[in-house]
Amino acid sequence: MDTKLTLKLDKDVIEKAKIYAAEHKHSLSFMVENYLKAITSMEKKEENEKIKISEFVKSIAIDGINLPEDFDYKKELTEILSKKYGV
Repeated sequence: MDTKLTLKLDKDVIEKAKIYAAEHKHSLSFMVENYLKAITSMEKKEENEKIKISEFVKSIAIDGINLPEDFDYKKELTEILSKKYGV
């Protein structure tokens, strides 16, 4: 069900938004509605997608390890496996 909404916005913002909407073949109502849908659905996703770390994983975390920014884990892993399997 559509409901009318009155907004007070800066005149320049409205004019620029009208031009943008026309260039993209949309109405301002469409753009505002989709913006509001996007920001309200992001909040729900953020709440639902928070990663829960188990106490076990927290207990095995190692503090104080700092790897160099150019650390190449693939190269390191390749070297370790080469030594282990004699390749």
